[in-house]
Amino acid sequence: MSKPLKYLVIHCTATPEGREVSSAEIRHWHTAPVSKGGRGWRQVGYTDMVHPDGRVERLVKNNEDAQVDPWEVTNGAAGYNSVSRHVVYVGGLAVDGQTPKDTRTASQKEALKAYVLDFHRRFPKVKIIGHREVADKACPSFDVRKWLKEIGINQ
Repeated sequence: MSKPLKYLVIHCTATPEGREVSSAEIRHWHTAPVSKGGRGWRQVGYTDMVHPDGRVERLVKNNEDAQVDPWEVTNGAAGYNSVSRHVVYVGGLAVDGQTPKDTRTASQKEALKAYVLDFHRRFPKVKIIGHREVADKACPSFDVRKWLKEIGINQ
């Protein structure tokens, strides 16, 4: 059963600065059995992924409406998935692989800005949040509320 879209949740892959991540890696991390190094989820955690070069890759198809259909649900934030879409940028950790850091490249910043502005234009009632606003995590390693104001979105 479809549910109204309420949130766009912004994430990071929690990978070191400068390291590219493929959609195949993300799928493995999320959907492979725990015994094979995955989380055992039935679906990947994000709808779209923003690569360091600014390319936006669709990971899970959706019909681009204001409803979340069961086949569109991604596993990005426990308790919010049935009413959310999730976008992730590649990065989020310093080179040490431990320390949270806003590692968005200039291309990622531009692509994420365009993505979020377009999303907000199409779905103005949907709240845009960082993963850390609904989970005890550093993700996405930057202050989404502050950034939204910087790009002209006041929610």
